[in-house]
Amino acid sequence: MERIDLTDDLSFSRIVYGMWRLGDDADTSADHVRNKIAACLDQGITTLDQADIYGGYMAEEILGQALTPELRRQVEIVTKCDIVAPVGRHSGARVKHYDTSRRHIRASVDQSLRLMKIDEIDLLLIHRPDPLMDHRETGEALDDLVSSGKVRAVGVSNFRPHDWTLLQSAMQTPLVTNQIELSLHAHQAFTNGDLAFLQERDIPPMAWSPLGGGALMTSNTALTTVLDRVAAEQGVDRAAVAVAWLLAHPANILPVMGTNTLERIRGFAQAFAVAMTRELWFELYSAALGHEVP
Repeated sequence: MERIDLTDDLSFSRIVYGMWRLGDDADTSADHVRNKIAACLDQGITTLDQADIYGGYMAEEILGQALTPELRRQVEIVTKCDIVAPVGRHSGARVKHYDTSRRHIRASVDQSLRLMKIDEIDLLLIHRPDPLMDHRETGEALDDLVSSGKVRAVGVSNFRPHDWTLLQSAMQTPLVTNQIELSLHAHQAFTNGDLAFLQERDIPPMAWSPLGGGALMTSNTALTTVLDRVAAEQGVDRAAVAVAWLLAHPANILPVMGTNTLERIRGFAQAFAVAMTRELWFELYSAALGHEVP
């Protein structure tokens, strides 16, 4: 599978396995989680996407119970921090909020390392923009985590360009990605400047919910009619066409695919079999817009 360089010594598989639903599975045993990872590795998918909050702050521990030293050497692990929700270990919080303080970031990283039973996080993301962020304090905390060896690289998630430049202005370490919502269902970033900002800087974006939170798989619309027609023509499923649409963009988008179904995991790489021409890309885009382009 194609790989994308984020730094000189860190590359990710072009498709990333998102583990936000890991704790929702009826079977969270170590063997079952290993089967999911093996299904990814069989296709060359080596990058696993986590966050401290996933599964009510339980998904990292579920992954940690499945990781062996040999398996850890085969994968890259992404995780995120800064969301404090009144569940799990933060059940005492009075209100959901964001915390980008040095103290919270450090504590979150130490907890993530302990729960996943790893010595180093490959990529740490600030999960949501914090309107109360002290960019100098947050930037210094991220720099320190990289220099300490606890984290190899840092980035953000759901940031707008102004949030990015504010944080980056207080850092020595370059931010290497922004994980944003991107799909045929949520395509605003293609025209509102978010994607152009990253593309101009040669920063590969990560795309969460590339299937529109499942809407592209379950709904029946003019868009899904086109997806089904193309899928039938090319011998793939609807999801493969939707992901191929993202892969075709020159910004080197990394779709983050999340499912607990082994059969669907085994089909992730079908997206690379789709012949996505420029006309087909715009046909799908027009169907998503609900009208032809101006």
